[in-house]
Amino acid sequence: MERTGLDYANKLHAEDPLAGYKERFYIPERNTLDMDGLTKSIKPIIYMDGNSLGLASKDVEEEMKAEFERWKDLSTRRSGVDKKAAELQSKLVGAKPEEVIVTGSASVNVHALVSTFYKPEGKRTKIIGDELNFSSDIYALASQLRLKGRDPKEDLIIVKSRDGRTISEDDIIAAMSDEVSVCHLPSVYFVSGQLLDIKRLTEAAHEHGIIIGYDCCHSVGVIPHEFHEWGVDYALWCNYKYMNGSTGSIAGLFVHEKHFDVTPGLPTWWGNSPSNRFDFESEWTSTGNAESWHLGSNLGIGFGVSPVYASSKMVVEAGLDRIREKSLKATDYLMYLVDELLTGRPYNYSVGNPREAERRGGHVAVEHEEARRISMALADRGIIPDFRPPKVIRLSPIPLYSSYQEIWEVVQHLKAVIDNKEYLRYEADKKENF
Repeated sequence: MERTGLDYANKLHAEDPLAGYKERFYIPERNTLDMDGLTKSIKPIIYMDGNSLGLASKDVEEEMKAEFERWKDLSTRRSGVDKKAAELQSKLVGAKPEEVIVTGSASVNVHALVSTFYKPEGKRTKIIGDELNFSSDIYALASQLRLKGRDPKEDLIIVKSRDGRTISEDDIIAAMSDEVSVCHLPSVYFVSGQLLDIKRLTEAAHEHGIIIGYDCCHSVGVIPHEFHEWGVDYALWCNYKYMNGSTGSIAGLFVHEKHFDVTPGLPTWWGNSPSNRFDFESEWTSTGNAESWHLGSNLGIGFGVSPVYASSKMVVEAGLDRIREKSLKATDYLMYLVDELLTGRPYNYSVGNPREAERRGGHVAVEHEEARRISMALADRGIIPDFRPPKVIRLSPIPLYSSYQEIWEVVQHLKAVIDNKEYLRYEADKKENF
């Protein structure tokens, strides 16, 4: 059977143990261009942007309705959904239940955690970041340096990329010294999809006496982690990407139990021990676990946490190992089709992410000099990609709702956009992301 043909995609679909989960998601329909690029018809979109925002699920919808009912009868504060959500999330990151909470947003959690662990003393005043991390993280690192009276120009070490796509782990380790207090890295680079070796980097940091933490927005829900076993000091993530928890879902964070005696950098009333929380004392008391890092009661209950609970329950049910297995198989298949059908003239597409499974996240970075205009053409065809400057089309087959037939069809659309010269209809400098 020809691997580039639709029959092969159908075979992969028939063997997919997660295929049935798609029925639990809402797939929007739009009036979009057909393969000829001229006629339109109403049909379901092919969504390849779940690494930015996951699709709405029926599970989340039902839990949100249940939360509204709890609010109506004023039982929402006693529902325990926040603790149930945290326990489920602990299974997804390889942590003890008491090491994980759902709270805040990803950027706020960067501030909360770095402000806790960055303690400039003596010559140990520096923070390690890197030039390919999401800009919000770098803003936060520079801010925390300034708040502690340090100069980011002197104390923020930015590890450079050798190729503009990836960061060498050897270069990160080489930057570690007895002048560094904290090392803050992503688990997966948001453009290229490079997956870092968290275990190796954590061991190296600890050998140098450095606290190390990770922004895992592009890995939680699609890649298994073992934060506790690896000794990771802290981690944070959002729940609206691979977790499919909705735009309003709050984020999650992990603090290793060895740090439970540390006072959070941003202590709050809800992070105060329940034993005397309602005594309203002026002196803050630790909870003795990760709950000390809660950022407010409104972030621990209600509509922000309900979708996290529902989506986490679905991911645990599906099995993160099976999700990772399908993600690797689906991205392998997508890369194979690009290699076989789209790399030569006149197509000139290429794959910009690492090829090795152990170095790859959940999306494929398809590169093309006309990536912006091609992305706009794809969107009009009902294919929702994610453009990242200057030339990357991020395509993410989400294991719970993307099919192999859809992957095959996306590649046919990438081909047709060039065959029909459709991308030329769009403004090259139009500032539009997907």
